[in-house]
Amino acid sequence: MRILVVEDDTMIGEGLQKGLKQSGYAVDWVQDGRSAALAIVSQPYDLMILDLGLPEQSGMSVLQDMRKSHNDTPVLILTARDGIHDKVSGLDSGADDYMLKPFALEELEARIRMITRRKAGHAQPVLKRGAISLNPATHEVFFKNAKIALSGREFSLLHDLMKRPGAVLSKDQLEESLYGWNEEISSNAIEVHIHQIRKKMGNDVIKNIRNVGYTLQTAEKDTK
Repeated sequence: MRILVVEDDTMIGEGLQKGLKQSGYAVDWVQDGRSAALAIVSQPYDLMILDLGLPEQSGMSVLQDMRKSHNDTPVLILTARDGIHDKVSGLDSGADDYMLKPFALEELEARIRMITRRKAGHAQPVLKRGAISLNPATHEVFFKNAKIALSGREFSLLHDLMKRPGAVLSKDQLEESLYGWNEEISSNAIEVHIHQIRKKMGNDVIKNIRNVGYTLQTAEKDTK
């Protein structure tokens, strides 16, 4: 899952980037509204965390321009502005949630999970696909009732596939979701992650569609 953090405060931005990366998210960080507007049209994101008081272009303007251009990327406003008018304006302009500073990273991550569940149409916090159960909050994965230890990126890759059952995700799509700017990606990184998942859960868990990408295997084969 790839997140764009838009925050001009260096301490907060660095803290968000570090904390979210440790939780397995790919994170890009910009410090002004104009850079945010450019980033959101050049790169697909699963979520934007948006401050309102930004240089170059205000956060509210960035949000309004996004929605006018029919960009439906989920937006979580993270700001010190606690007035009712600001909250109402932000939500009515298309924000999916509104959170005040100072904040706890644990609550922010819970809200991220809530927003992404809602966008994907998943009411339950635990994803279940055939013999696989995945809990984004605890980073636990069970396969045929046995707990499986996955690395952060293996977990994120499996999570991406489980969120879109039946969809075939290309290698490029998976790389965009797992890696942020300036992160080195080896040419076979995705293949290595999938190989490790298959070693732990069986070769039939993830299917390779030749020259297209990867998909989560059908429930019938998962439960064999």
